[in-house]
Amino acid sequence: MFESDRLHVESPFVRRARRANRRVRLFCFPHAGAGAGSFADWPALLPPEVELIAVQLPGREDRVGEAPFLRMEITVRTVGLALRPYLQGPCAFFGHSGGALLAFELARALRKRGMEPSHLFLSGQPAPDQPPVVPNIHGLPDEDFRAALHLLGGMSADVVNDDELMRVLLPSLRADFTLWETYRYQPQAKLSAPITALGGDADDRAPIPALEAWRDHTTGAFASHVFPGGHFYLNDVGVDLTETIGSALLRRESAHAK
Repeated sequence: MFESDRLHVESPFVRRARRANRRVRLFCFPHAGAGAGSFADWPALLPPEVELIAVQLPGREDRVGEAPFLRMEITVRTVGLALRPYLQGPCAFFGHSGGALLAFELARALRKRGMEPSHLFLSGQPAPDQPPVVPNIHGLPDEDFRAALHLLGGMSADVVNDDELMRVLLPSLRADFTLWETYRYQPQAKLSAPITALGGDADDRAPIPALEAWRDHTTGAFASHVFPGGHFYLNDVGVDLTETIGSALLRRESAHAK
């Protein structure tokens, strides 16, 4: 692995793979319960002109001992302040599942400061004005909550069945699902940034019509890409997914440079 493909800790919230010839920064927001490590392989897969910044929220990975966020407005405000030094030049956001909601709400907050990102890649998440697709799980008893986590497909049976490990992880996992499942969309003017919706063809949590509904949240260009797989399709199609994202970003920056 090249040094430029490693994620370096630069602040509690920022893990950056530094690129000397950066043309655009891609900020990545992980799904509930996951951290910046979800994107550790991406710098090596993205074009060298794309600099990746993976966002690390409290309660996840090396921040597991910190109190996690429970409210979207606090999350957006805090993350926005933490990322402000990096929001210079062309920037794009990628978010998966609940991370897509955070990317979307942060983009709306930054727009008020004239800092709207240049592109949003929103993955595995219905558009925020769509009716719920699956029941909430954050209020389930521990055993039922653990079973629901396993059914999602993002956590192996070995992890879910490890009582000692789950005793450590459950508080932050439940807090994450509380954050996303209690989120309530408030209508605002549409974003102008292009939106690309991404998902798996067998994802019950984000069916294709609900992904397509993201087109109603931008006045800019809209595209969608569906890959084989379920809710965590991105774990199996990393090369194709990063190629899709990288190509879209560099096409846009090349068009702006003309």
